[in-house]
Amino acid sequence: MARQFTAYLGRHLNALRVARWGELVADGRPLVIYSNHPSWWDAVLYIVLARTVLPGYASFAPIDAAMLEKYRFFARIGAFGLDLESRRGAVEFLRRARAILAQPEHALWITAQGSFQDVRARPLALRPGIAHLPEHAADAIFVPLAIDYCFWSERGAEALVAFGPPLAAAELATLTRPERLARLEQALGTTMDQLAADAISRERERFRALVEGRQGVGGVYDLWRRLRARLHGERFQPGHLEQRP
Repeated sequence: MARQFTAYLGRHLNALRVARWGELVADGRPLVIYSNHPSWWDAVLYIVLARTVLPGYASFAPIDAAMLEKYRFFARIGAFGLDLESRRGAVEFLRRARAILAQPEHALWITAQGSFQDVRARPLALRPGIAHLPEHAADAIFVPLAIDYCFWSERGAEALVAFGPPLAAAELATLTRPERLARLEQALGTTMDQLAADAISRERERFRALVEGRQGVGGVYDLWRRLRARLHGERFQPGHLEQRP
């Protein structure tokens, strides 16, 4: 499934890139990776990132139970369904999370905003459930994940991500729940702002490509460009930016 989603991403987006300052370094401890939630594509990114940046980890993610009924294959790749609007669902979430995070090399991926939100919206309004987790997973590390989508020079969008500085659950547990939520939100917001600055720069050198799609327009137009380049003895560049040595 991860391979299929990687190919799917490459067909429909120009690239998935991670900021060089925001790469994830895991040491085997259980992880809570929590992100903003700007797009339907976030679920695809989770699957591809789990394969590319955490290949040795078992990854899991909560998903709305109604959505899981519609897309049942997600249950086969680590998703578990919850009634996200009920107290019973909240209790079940904490129970599942506790079991997952009790194991080393396990990761729990959470869209902490709960619903789609524009990347420019502030405050981030993270759901309060995430602030309960440090009490149930003392050995876990919380890692903010910023996600952004933008268009640069190609017809496909750029999916940009960055992981922020880790936060130890043991340290978060010393705070009150409102303080924890504010701390988690501040860490994610700072990471998102830094990623946005890199997105605005349009400098690909600031990123490492995890997946690259097919560049150019395709079809007859790119065929004509390819033939013209051959006639002039030039190397065909499908992208619209000059390739740097």
